[in-house]
Amino acid sequence: MPSRKKFSTVIPALLLFPLLTSGAAAVFNVRDYGATGKKSDDARPAIQKAIEVCAAKGGTVLIPPGEYTSGTLRLRSHVRIEIAAGATLFASTNPAAYEYGPIVAQAALFLGEDLVDVEIKGAGTVDGQAEYEWREDDVEKGFNHKETMMALGKPLRRSFPKGLPQRQVFPRLVWLGRSKDVKFTGLKWLHSPSWTINLYACDRVKFDGLYVHTSLKEGVWADGIDIDGCKDVTITNCTIETGDDCIVFISEKVWGPARRCENINVTHCRLSSASAGIKFSEGNHAGVRQVRVSDCVLTNVNRGFVFYSTVQGGDISDVVLSRLTIHCNRFDWFWAGDGQPFHFRVAPFSELNQQPAKPGEPPPGTVRNITIRDVTAHAKGTSRLYGHAASWLDSLTLENVKLHLTADPAAPFDYADHALDIRRAKNLKIKGLAVAWEKPSLPAWQSALHLEDIRSLALDGFAGRGAPNHPAVVLNQVAEAIIRRSRALEGTTVFLKALGPETRGIRIQGNDLRLAPVPFQIDGSTPTNAVKLLENLLPAERRR
Repeated sequence: MPSRKKFSTVIPALLLFPLLTSGAAAVFNVRDYGATGKKSDDARPAIQKAIEVCAAKGGTVLIPPGEYTSGTLRLRSHVRIEIAAGATLFASTNPAAYEYGPIVAQAALFLGEDLVDVEIKGAGTVDGQAEYEWREDDVEKGFNHKETMMALGKPLRRSFPKGLPQRQVFPRLVWLGRSKDVKFTGLKWLHSPSWTINLYACDRVKFDGLYVHTSLKEGVWADGIDIDGCKDVTITNCTIETGDDCIVFISEKVWGPARRCENINVTHCRLSSASAGIKFSEGNHAGVRQVRVSDCVLTNVNRGFVFYSTVQGGDISDVVLSRLTIHCNRFDWFWAGDGQPFHFRVAPFSELNQQPAKPGEPPPGTVRNITIRDVTAHAKGTSRLYGHAASWLDSLTLENVKLHLTADPAAPFDYADHALDIRRAKNLKIKGLAVAWEKPSLPAWQSALHLEDIRSLALDGFAGRGAPNHPAVVLNQVAEAIIRRSRALEGTTVFLKALGPETRGIRIQGNDLRLAPVPFQIDGSTPTNAVKLLENLLPAERRR
């Protein structure tokens, strides 16, 4: 009996074992192909050989604990690369270690085109070994705050990647083009000399659990994740701290025909940047649409969200930003930004670059159907949301947004005036906006909400006041607006000021204005019947 019981138990296990092993994915350890795990040795031939064998048989290329240095690694379809905990893959600092195609900016540590089913994963590290030097700026012309610094007599020293301009190309850590079913899982991506991960025209892409870091003090041109003309992209559970922009959406034509960037979801991420947390970038040719960013924390960012539309046809539309916490700081003069949660700019390239208009230059693209809701933001600078005379913002909605503004005494300049400044917009809806002025204050501060050149406005549930001796709300050249269920806070002098000959159809209805000694003012250039007060709670002296 005992022997029969043992026999009957062992046989099924033996029969099952081949089935289990035959179904397991093959693992190709780079040590078996000549990699030594010593940083000083060139691991590129061994890793590339493992990739080629894996592509032929299917499975995973394993980079085990150790230190490996490599130049360009050509990715292949149906290959997973796993960098194990305790393993660091260093990008070579030798320019000759990289492949340079017709477009030299494609140079990368991981490089691939026209691939299917690719994954880079693990608990290890990829290190780009970027180094920087500080010297006088001799590259940018009037960019960012350079002219201000010159006028103040301040030094123009800034960081540059070592080697510029002798070494013209700084490799990315990843460049992928026209690929499908791509995954990046885990890993620490550190010190990229240029954009960390750059994808062009890729479909069905997932980023999960990445830590991306470049120097917030020095890491110029070292973005986190740049998505160019990609579709169906998910970025989740990532921490991205980068000198330049954390996440960029664009539709460029550098790598090939411009392709619409769409169907993108960013959630449960933490972002820090000396430039922008998330940027809808200039140079957008085919458009960016259907983007959702939710449940994210943006801390220590120069700008939270940036929307640029500079090229006709490069429209930005159907974007929802929700359940966000934003905390802004102002960074060094050569970084774009001024410590503001939101920055929208619609302008042709010539205007954006402060150049004369070019003959026949087309109008800029459009920004429309943008929703910002459930946001708490601490700002150092004014959030400026500007359309263009030839292309107004259309259907912009802000709902349940709380703005806290504080000054920056350590900064050599501070351009803040209003808390929120929106210009050239139509079909604008603002609901549940609250503005708080905090210490230290700035003498230049003015209104909580400044609206100029607006057509069709609904302002509902606003709570705030202006800076001392300034209106809480300014309507300049605003037509057809209703202000309701809003509240003047203690310290208000004037709740609303209307000005401009085109201002008309302003209805102030059902608001609590008891703490505003002057509920509204009308400028001399504004028609006397432009503003109507209906069913408001007014100060006692106004009720008598």
